[in-house]
Amino acid sequence: MRKQMCIAFAGLLLLNADSGFCLAADAPQPLQPLNPGSGLTVVDWMIIVLYGASTLALGWYFGRRQRNINEYFVGSGHMNPVLVGVSLFATLLSTISYLSMPGEALGKGPGYQITNLALPFVFLVVGFGLIPVYMRQRVTSAYELLEDRLGLSVRLLGASLFIALRLAWMSLLVFLTAKAMTIMLGVTEDAIPWIVLVTGLVAVTYTSLGGLRAVVITDCLQTVLLFSGALLVVGTVTFDLGGFGWFPTTWQDNWDIQPLYSTDPSTRLTLIGSMVSVFIWYVCTSGGDQTSVQRFMATKDASAARWAYATQLTVGVVVGLTLACVGFALLGYFEAHPELLPAHINLKNNADDVFPFFIAYRLPMGISGLVVSAMFAAAMSSLDSGVNSITAVVMTDFRNRLGRTPLNDRQQVLLAKCLCFGIGALVVIGSSQMYRVPGNITEMTQKTSNLLTTPIFCLFFFALFVPFARPIGVFAGTICGVGTAAVIAFSGPLFGFVGPDKNLDPISFQYIGPCSILVDLAVGCLVSLGDRKLRPQHKKLILPQ
Repeated sequence: MRKQMCIAFAGLLLLNADSGFCLAADAPQPLQPLNPGSGLTVVDWMIIVLYGASTLALGWYFGRRQRNINEYFVGSGHMNPVLVGVSLFATLLSTISYLSMPGEALGKGPGYQITNLALPFVFLVVGFGLIPVYMRQRVTSAYELLEDRLGLSVRLLGASLFIALRLAWMSLLVFLTAKAMTIMLGVTEDAIPWIVLVTGLVAVTYTSLGGLRAVVITDCLQTVLLFSGALLVVGTVTFDLGGFGWFPTTWQDNWDIQPLYSTDPSTRLTLIGSMVSVFIWYVCTSGGDQTSVQRFMATKDASAARWAYATQLTVGVVVGLTLACVGFALLGYFEAHPELLPAHINLKNNADDVFPFFIAYRLPMGISGLVVSAMFAAAMSSLDSGVNSITAVVMTDFRNRLGRTPLNDRQQVLLAKCLCFGIGALVVIGSSQMYRVPGNITEMTQKTSNLLTTPIFCLFFFALFVPFARPIGVFAGTICGVGTAAVIAFSGPLFGFVGPDKNLDPISFQYIGPCSILVDLAVGCLVSLGDRKLRPQHKKLILPQ
């Protein structure tokens, strides 16, 4: 059964990727392996430095053209939807996905890629259900939409949750980038703070200088770079093995069992559970995260925003399938050359470390530099967007809304740039605590991103689609939703790990999103209905403008 499932998935993968090649029944005999490398060379470092310098130059170029805060945060609202869509994809991909997708495919199996089947449903819900509603109001901060219906307190709640979510997300991604870089550089993890500092400094500098336009343009360049890096890895392995014999046609020994569904909540990943989890994550991120809503507002109208979102999903599928092929290629390469894999790296237990090792020690000179630049690009594409979005929220939802002394356009832009640097410093500090999150990269991502993603979206759902919602009900639902997500995410440390090797959470991370959103909406609706019966004459508080 597993063999048939894998072969079926392989056909789906090849169809979606439109790669144009077929699996050969008799794969060519492997060629001689690549000459062992000794890490990054001077040429590689020159390529990396050139990439960093070019992003700083773009930030400086767009910074000269800024005249007001609207230009800084939403690019005046007339940006190309295709560029915006690619930027949105790059924002949500990051180094976390760039490392986790190959590691997941290599060490756990192809099951997670089946989640692409959920994306057409995501587009229908977001493109035709959410975007038209959101685009009726042109706002800088998404959380402005909450105040009209539920008041200032809920607006500030949403803004605060978003800031906490993005700070944790950015801290995790720069930590994982730095950790991968230690493998490439052959240094100990004591060097992580210094790598974090350099990555954060470059990203925050061009973001603070250039605003959203610089972020969108550099995100597009970074997407091209990271996709090219993945193709270079696949091409290098294909050349070394003499063909596409690395593509698996049977279920590999080091892969997990990935059933269609399971009644055991500790089962790490099921196909249906993954599709539901990814569907909820995409919808909630698109409908409640400032980084997404801010991109929609940067387009002309709802139709353009829909094109941007379609572009994001399409690019996401293509790059995701390519990164899965990277994992398969690396698995085939090291199964053909097991003597080239260091003793401390295991194809199952250390799958996330295989990709960084291959980049630094197995790729030819120059190509390593390009792929490392792609990793930095993936990190900075999320870091720049997160910093820009948090700055927009702090300026709009806190400083300006709470009635601080008005500033002219020049002063507002200057303050926004200073805030960018301050937020970047918080990310560097927060990254030092990310080692406490258990699991591989995929699990670490789910346990941090889903912790607040669904509660934030529920605020918008209450405000826009639940006419009887009350602030007290929304707050109660948020508290219960966040609590549910936290208990599931850290169920292993809280209640003890289970499984034959005591390495499984008693409740899988794929239940975080579905359970959190159900609890949040149920509690919020019940408390709102109860408050409405107790106080039927309740009037909305008129807040000062």
